[in-house]
Amino acid sequence: MTIQQANMDIRRAAASAGFYLWEVAAEVGVTDSTFSRKLRRELPENEKEAVFRAIERMKEYRAKRAEG
Repeated sequence: MTIQQANMDIRRAAASAGFYLWEVAAEVGVTDSTFSRKLRRELPENEKEAVFRAIERMKEYRAKRAEG
């Protein structure tokens, strides 16, 4: 029996972008512990979209910094 972890799409998106969940939490504007608790249960679609937008902003910021 396999137990599916909640919000795997968010976890994978952060990991594939090279970010820790605590970094995503800071960008979303919540503490690491609050974000961790929220991820225990599947987030509503509007909250997921906000997290994905935050990850995209983080990627854009990192790309701009790399350009110099």
